[in-house]
Amino acid sequence: MCSGCIRSKVDITEGISRTSTIYICKFCDRYFVPPSGWMRAEPESKELLSICLKKMKPQLLKVRLTDACFVWTEAHSKRIKVKLTIQKEVFNNTILQQTFVVEFTVHNQMCDDCRRAEAKDFWRACVQVRQKAEFKKTLFYLEQLLLKHGAHNQCTGVKPVPTGIDFFFAKLQEARKFVDFLLTVLPCRYHYAQELVSHDTKNNTYDYKHTFCVEIVHICRDNIVCMPKKVAQQLGNMSQIAICLRVSNVITLIDPSNLQMADIQATTFWRDPFDSLCTPKQLSEFYVLDVEQVDNLERKAGHGFVSKKHVLADVWLVRSHQVCYQQETFDIRNCNVNNTIFDEMKPEDIPDVVIVKKVMCRTEISFT
Repeated sequence: MCSGCIRSKVDITEGISRTSTIYICKFCDRYFVPPSGWMRAEPESKELLSICLKKMKPQLLKVRLTDACFVWTEAHSKRIKVKLTIQKEVFNNTILQQTFVVEFTVHNQMCDDCRRAEAKDFWRACVQVRQKAEFKKTLFYLEQLLLKHGAHNQCTGVKPVPTGIDFFFAKLQEARKFVDFLLTVLPCRYHYAQELVSHDTKNNTYDYKHTFCVEIVHICRDNIVCMPKKVAQQLGNMSQIAICLRVSNVITLIDPSNLQMADIQATTFWRDPFDSLCTPKQLSEFYVLDVEQVDNLERKAGHGFVSKKHVLADVWLVRSHQVCYQQETFDIRNCNVNNTIFDEMKPEDIPDVVIVKKVMCRTEISFT
C-alpha cells in the first residue's frame, strides 16, 4: 500500500480530542495547573504552552509530539488554539506525520488564595514575634532588617500588638522561610502549633491554620546583666555582671572590670537564661570628677578577647543633675535588686557603680 493510501485510511489522531478547557483566576491572572497548582503565564508564552500540553498529555502517550505552536486568536475570545504535529508508526518502518489544531476554552475559576482573601480568611500561617522586655530595642532593629532584605514581601498582613508584631502568610512554606530568616539574624527560639479549621470526611482532607511563636531574647542594648557563674566561666572567666553592647545574631557582652568581651549564641542563652539587672530607664546620672587610666592589669588565665575600642580606668564619680559631661550609671549600692543569681554573688565581686555610657546635658546640646 502506498503512502497516500495509508494516509487516507489511517488516522493517527484518533482518540485525541480537538477541544479542551483550561481555567484562569480573574483576580490574579494565574492558570490552573493540575492537581492543585496555579501559575502565572503571559499570552502565547512558553509557560502557557506547557500548561496546554500538560492538559493533553494523557492523550499523547501513544504518539510522538514533534512540534507545537500557537495559532492567533482574538484576545477577548476566551479561546486558545495550539497547532500540534505528531508522528506514529502504523506499519513496519512506516511512520505517519499529521498536523491538527486543538482549541482550548478559557473558563474563570477563583484560586484558593483569592477565595480566602475574598472570604476574609486570607492567611494560613501566622508568625508571632514577641519580646518580653520593657523597651523593645531589638524589634526596632528587626524592622530595619526587614526593610533592608525585603523578608516581609510575602506577607499578606502585618499587625502590631503590645508585646510584638504578628506576620500573616498565605502559605506555610512562606512562614517557615520567614522564621528561618529570624533565626539567622536574631537570637531567638520558636514554638509551632496548628489549629484544625475544617475536615472533609469524604476526601479525607484537613485544613489547618499554623502558628509560629518566635520569642526574641529579652536582653537589649545598654542593659546590665547578671550571668550565672557557670556561663561566666565558659566565656573566659568573665565577671558575672556585664554590659550588653549590642544584639545582632548573637548577644555581645563586655566586662566593665577588665574590658573582656564575649558573644553568646542563642542556644547558649536559652540553655542557661539570665535576666537584666536594670534597663536604660533605670540608670542614674553621675558627674565625673577624675579619671585615672589603669595599665598592666593582671588578667586571669584563659581570658577571652579584650576590647581595643575601650579604655580601662578608675573613675571618681559624684551624684549631679545640673552639670554637663555626665555618665549614665547603675548605682548598685542604693538599688534594691531582685535577682537570685545576684544574691548568690560574693560582696567583693559586686562593683559599687557600673558606668554604661556618656550623656550630654541639655544646655550643651542646645548650643551644638
